[in-house]
Amino acid sequence: MPILNKDMTLCISLAARPSNIGTRFHNYLYDALGLNFVYKAFAPVDLAQAVAGIRGLGIRGAAVSMPYKEDVIELIDVMDASASAIDSVNTIVNDHGVLTAYNTDYLAIARLLAENALDPQTTVLLRGSGGMAKAVAAAMHDAGFAHVTIVARNEARGRALAALYGFSWLAEVSDASDAGAGMLINVTPLGMAGADEAVQSFSDSLVSAAEVVFDVVALPSETPLIQAARAAGKRIITGAEVIAIQAEEQFVLYTGVRPSPELIREASEFSRS
Repeated sequence: MPILNKDMTLCISLAARPSNIGTRFHNYLYDALGLNFVYKAFAPVDLAQAVAGIRGLGIRGAAVSMPYKEDVIELIDVMDASASAIDSVNTIVNDHGVLTAYNTDYLAIARLLAENALDPQTTVLLRGSGGMAKAVAAAMHDAGFAHVTIVARNEARGRALAALYGFSWLAEVSDASDAGAGMLINVTPLGMAGADEAVQSFSDSLVSAAEVVFDVVALPSETPLIQAARAAGKRIITGAEVIAIQAEEQFVLYTGVRPSPELIREASEFSRS
């Protein structure tokens, strides 16, 4: 990384539970490509003030994580189609004081669904109804998945998300009634480092009945759900895979440079080391 200097471009992340993943990923690539950038993670105490700081201080870009992906919308000047289509933001780009919102989560999910050649006829339980859940649901709908049930205790949000894509909704899932789900997707903080780190977002019975288990939590990527699925011999998709793809697209938006696939792999491995 270049020595800190007055001309260095700053990019940041805004998250309730900041991690070193994005920081290490982006800074690794800045260093490898000789870019005069630096990346820093923040846990804002006031979201509006944090976004005003992006504009006022000339911060080039910001990643936006749970739980701010929807709350940040009213603070943005321009919504790119990737964000406006699902009313969820995970990336802010600052062009001379004009803040544009994007969503690279959608692209990451779409790529993973395609790369894993997942069958759109599979029955799916998707736990969550927040901003990231919107990105997952939209990508699944666009990939042809129709047999999806949104599992969310917040009835208003859960029903709204399900209705948006013609999916079903349940407040909670029971082993007996939903044991036939072929794919389980966790899009909640359950399993994330912190208060819910030990919580397995789907039961062992549901894991046993599934063919594919997908957890978007990236810290840690080996969540209780992923560990249970791995032990049961299931196909798994981890949050580490999601964050590598979405971070790559963020990097391109911030810098205008697309790293080689090899560099992306190296940065992803370094971010989790």
